[in-house]
Amino acid sequence: MSSRGGAPPSPGGTTAVSGLGLGPTHPGCLKVFVQRDYSDGTSVKFQTRFPQELEGRIEIQSFEYTINQLNAYFAEAEKAACSTYCEGCLACLTAYLIYICTETHYEKCLRKVSKFVASQNERVYGPRGLRLTDPCTRGLRLIEISILDRPSNAT
Repeated sequence: MSSRGGAPPSPGGTTAVSGLGLGPTHPGCLKVFVQRDYSDGTSVKFQTRFPQELEGRIEIQSFEYTINQLNAYFAEAEKAACSTYCEGCLACLTAYLIYICTETHYEKCLRKVSKFVASQNERVYGPRGLRLTDPCTRGLRLIEISILDRPSNAT
């Protein structure tokens, strides 16, 4: 048992825990966690395995689309291109003061992730009683999906 009041992860890579200590979003509701996928290294990529806790709440295709799209945004953010090298060189030349005036390529991609999560919550997850939490708020460690109409089993 974790010090945060959670249960150990299930074989599917998800955990149902109380919202206590995990953030102010939806305390006390059941939470499902989609873990990072480290099969291709340490780049930010999430598992596409469908959690059994979501069966009957959302279609597998909708879930997989969400995860695949998030993985694509993070792949784009981590992609090395000429522009990102130039961005780094310019940062060095200006003693990183350039970042006061502009966003990095990575920050722009994270903004896309936040907009995508918000639109998915509005169109797909919200109407089904679910809430997708932006992985950036969880340190890119996992994707949290709250089942709003089911209280957690933890007390």
